[in-house]
Amino acid sequence: MTLLDVIALLDATIRTSTPLVLAALAGLFAERAGLVDIGLEGKMLAAAFASAAMASYAGSAWAGLGMGVVVSVVLALLHGYASITHRGNQVVSGLAINILASGLTVTLGIAWYQRGGQTPPLEGDARFQQIALPLADTLREVPVIGPIWSELISGHSVLVYAAFLAVPLTAWIVYRTRFGLRLRAVGENPAAVDTAGISVTALRYQAMVLTGVLCGLAGTYLSVAQNASFGRDMTAGKGYLALAALIFAKWKPWPVMLTCLLFGLLDALEARLQGTVIPGFGEVPVQLIQALPYILTVVLLAGFIGRATAPKASGVPYVKER
Repeated sequence: MTLLDVIALLDATIRTSTPLVLAALAGLFAERAGLVDIGLEGKMLAAAFASAAMASYAGSAWAGLGMGVVVSVVLALLHGYASITHRGNQVVSGLAINILASGLTVTLGIAWYQRGGQTPPLEGDARFQQIALPLADTLREVPVIGPIWSELISGHSVLVYAAFLAVPLTAWIVYRTRFGLRLRAVGENPAAVDTAGISVTALRYQAMVLTGVLCGLAGTYLSVAQNASFGRDMTAGKGYLALAALIFAKWKPWPVMLTCLLFGLLDALEARLQGTVIPGFGEVPVQLIQALPYILTVVLLAGFIGRATAPKASGVPYVKER
């Protein structure tokens, strides 16, 4: 494998891992606040449809992004209303959002566009275009450094750069700010936070808003940046993979990014391994290649990563003591 082949593989890894990074960080804020959010998948899917529909109508990718984020935040607040205000079962609430998004996006897509659930193709300003960083063309012919800068680092959409900048920003918020300290405290011991005169409900709703924003970015990336339209169930389980990455990374931002890159690498290898012949085995089945990320998820979560302990209050409705 040549240097250009390696760079092409890593470039594909970055692109495929971007929605996983955003969704996993979204789940991090929710679970650090003590909320299990199975509904990452549904919020991503709803945001993907809403952003593509708005981008197609307005001819603007930024308008699509705004709509995608708004729809995702609304669903996140709906999950919060069921789980925080009414202390409902958080897993059931998240699954309900997933089912709602899966059915509603297809229904609206068929009703509005008569394309089997797809939105019209996006062109021009209706899509997020690739950004050429300074000196990308100038350094292209320079050995090693040129291809890395011009092909691997440059040439991504703004949402890719936003996703990876969100990692240090999330780490700073969670570990270096007063809000982050309170967020971690409410996920471990909400009663102590309440005793200190801080609203547990307000903190958890704030976490859900952040979760909604990040899921909105992830969904928008799928339909308005990585692809040029919305397709039926286009998230394809990425929300669940993001949850698996979050657990594997033990709810820490930097390990979350590395885990998502690993999943992205397996996804990028899928296209390159199809048709590969292994001596004594034959041609690698396409189904096996497509299942690699999920197989790895099962292996990692089966105990090969050591004990992953969630925040103590995660999934437990808080009842204020009187």
